[in-house]
Formats: sequence, structure tokens, C-alpha cells
Amino acid sequence: MRLPKTIPGASGLLVALGVVLCLGGVRSAHAELVILTDGRFLKVRSFELGPEGERMKLDLATGGRLTLPLSRIERVVADEIPLDPDPVPEQPAEEVFSLVFEESQPVPHTPYGELIYQAARRHELNPELVAAMIFAESAFDPRAVSVAGARGLMQLMPATAERFGVAPRELFEPARNLEAGTRYLAWLIRRFDNDLPRVLAGYNAGEGAVDRYGGVPPYRETRGYLKRIYRRLGLEEQPL
Repeated sequence: MRLPKTIPGASGLLVALGVVLCLGGVRSAHAELVILTDGRFLKVRSFELGPEGERMKLDLATGGRLTLPLSRIERVVADEIPLDPDPVPEQPAEEVFSLVFEESQPVPHTPYGELIYQAARRHELNPELVAAMIFAESAFDPRAVSVAGARGLMQLMPATAERFGVAPRELFEPARNLEAGTRYLAWLIRRFDNDLPRVLAGYNAGEGAVDRYGGVPPYRETRGYLKRIYRRLGLEEQPL
């Protein structure tokens, strides 16, 4: 889901490719992996979100074109594997970032700070982590839409939102988007045992990709996503 889905000053599967569209628009974009909700994935040369924003046309790498409802698509991940992938990031023991909520943590000094804090507290998450992810995903734009159809503050695909109890039509409502996104993030933290790199990679590329590679996948876009969030959290010295 990838450059930031929304870039401050330029204008987030879930799938950051650096371009934001309104739902009424249609645009082609290069991609390599379309990950489906059943865990399968398709290699494609390009994809195109339909004008209604609910279906996607895929030009398959093997030839031919396929149209799928957006509800069947979990992620679109760009630039599958670079020639020289960066090493997997680690957290030195002396500078561990807490993923869980603590009463001493302040309300983030960001747009929607109070909503972020309340959602983070409800799902036992560090609100600064949630705020950093929103910055990377949408730059706090609740109407952001990626070229692949990821929506709102936490750039959720409709299929992911439905997994966590939020209807696609609610994704432009900040509180509802935060509810689905923080529930998903809390689930990833439990699934990956508080391992920040794998949690972030799971949010960006899907937990199946993390499982498939035994850690952070070697996707150029996913590695870049981790770097942006590490810098936002003041962890820029982490090896990536």
C-alpha cells in the first residue's frame, strides 16, 4: 500500500504509490503485486481503479486483463524486490520504542490528536506510533485516496476495514477510520509479538508477505515506509 499515500505539499495497501486520487478519477499506475484477501497474489504490469472506486482492472504480467471488486483486494505493493535489498531493521536494546499505551504518553501534537489518543488508548497502543503511521500514510488528510483505493487517515483498503468492523463507506470518517486502523495495528502487534519492523511491514505489505519472507519483505516501497516512520519516531539511526 509505496511512497507516502499523501505527501505534505504534494498530496496512505493501503497502498502508497505517491499519488492521491479522488474517487471519481481513473488513472493507471505501475505495480508488481496485487495481494488478494484469500492470501493469493497476482503479478501485474499495471492496474487501474475504476471511476466508481469499487473495482480494479489488472493487466497481468503473464498477459490478459482481469477486473476484480476492490473488496477482494487486500494490498497493492509496488516494486517487488530491489536488486540489493536493504538489511532488515532492528531495534537496539538500549533504544527500544514502546508499542503499547502508557498513561504518561501525551496526546499527539498533530491534527486529530485527541481522536488518535483515544483510539490508541482504547486498543492499548502508543499514540505516537499511531500518529507517525498516519503522517506516513495520509499526512492527516481524512479524504486521502490512493491509486489503489486505500482510504482515509490510516489508508485502509475496504477489505481490511471490513475485517475489523468498519464499513467501506465509513472510511472517510476520522473516528471510524481510526477505529479500524488501530484495531488492525493492535492485532499485528499481538501477531508479531511486539516486533516493530514486522508490525510496520505487515501494515504496509500484509502479514502474509511478512510470513512468506520470515520478516520484513525485500520490497523497496516497504523498506522506505519503515524508514519514514522510524525517522518520524526519532529512530533515524536505526539500520535500514
